[in-house]
Amino acid sequence: MSESPFGLRQLGQILVPVQDLERAIAFYRDVLGVPFLFQVPRMAFFDLAPVRLMLAQHEGERDYAGSILYYGVDDIRQAHTTLAERGVTFDQGPLLIAEMEDHDLWMAFFRDSEGNQVALMAEDRGS
Repeated sequence: MSESPFGLRQLGQILVPVQDLERAIAFYRDVLGVPFLFQVPRMAFFDLAPVRLMLAQHEGERDYAGSILYYGVDDIRQAHTTLAERGVTFDQGPLLIAEMEDHDLWMAFFRDSEGNQVALMAEDRGS
């Protein structure tokens, strides 16, 4: 029996750099509604099962772009409305990105409390 070759197959954690950890915790927990797990000095962790989100406070000026997190949602219009009601300002509201054979791909873009680009994405399979 041959062994399958090694390969990275699952994302376990994403680090998002932040300047103000308490402000970022409030944004991700209270505005976006991401389940909060725990906090240690200069870091906070959230549950995006099966992936864990880590907010890490950095020192000084950030000279690199953060990762873009794409949050999958079932209903992008409802997610957009809910987050807008919570004070999120969208750079781009729900936008049809691609019409696929079995679904339409929709995205909406905004920035978190630290200026990192964030996106919502939905695969609309119609009725």
